[in-house]
Amino acid sequence: MASLLKQSVKLALVQLASTADKTHNLSHARTKVLEATKAGAKIVVLPECFNSPYGTKYFAQYAETLLPSPPTESQSPSYHALSNLAKEAGVYLIGGSIPELEEKTKKLFNTSLTFGPDGKLVASHRKVHLFDIDIPGKIRFKESEVLDPGNKVTIVDLPEYGKVAIAICYDIRFPELATIAARKGAFLLLYPGAFNLTTGALHWELLARARAVDNQVYVGLCSPARDMEADYNAWGHSLLVDPNAEVLQVLDEKEGVVIQEIVKGRIEEVRKGIPVVTQRRFDVYPDVSEGKVRYEE
Repeated sequence: MASLLKQSVKLALVQLASTADKTHNLSHARTKVLEATKAGAKIVVLPECFNSPYGTKYFAQYAETLLPSPPTESQSPSYHALSNLAKEAGVYLIGGSIPELEEKTKKLFNTSLTFGPDGKLVASHRKVHLFDIDIPGKIRFKESEVLDPGNKVTIVDLPEYGKVAIAICYDIRFPELATIAARKGAFLLLYPGAFNLTTGALHWELLARARAVDNQVYVGLCSPARDMEADYNAWGHSLLVDPNAEVLQVLDEKEGVVIQEIVKGRIEEVRKGIPVVTQRRFDVYPDVSEGKVRYEE
């Protein structure tokens, strides 16, 4: 069996402390990404809404126009900062997410941009499942009050390493996205996400390990650092889980970076021991990855 991962690679998950100052956030992200690359990381991930505070009242204020691509620097300073940073660092950079304004429709999206080591955009993912929850006495949050959802599964092929799937935060609660990506050959599922103190304590690690054990692939979750002065308090605890659902590394709530090697052959080793990949009964139930799957907006 050929390895899904062509060569071992160091992954960095940057748990960034973001502020209300976008220029500072972009500069601070650069500092932390360059620190990670000096430690040998070749794939670097930033958190959800890394360039702005997270909250429905902030999306429009911080939104940038990304289409038609490439945008001008004034339309999207974050796009250009990420592009330049990926090139400067010589890494694949998954730029967490930023609020996006579609000029034509005036719709807002929660969008992740991925850039290659040459600074070119290689993938974009608009959050497919909007974070609408209401837990009495705990938290109410409705992204759909201001955001529109994306409409596709995002899998990007990194030629040196293999396929990586990218989704955002609440997307992790929907196993179909992960299952499709894994069946299409992804070795790594990445979720920039900002869970809160209620859902984080309950489900953050559980969901990461669940998606890993379901699909026997690596799973990385990248959160903002926690700021108790902010309107929204992120859980933190960015982590990387291996294909056997073992937590390889996890942070606390403060700013920090997970740097961890993803090992070639580990997926195949796990799948050989517990061979669910070859034991599925598609004569009994359907293969969701062979259904009507959208890969384009």
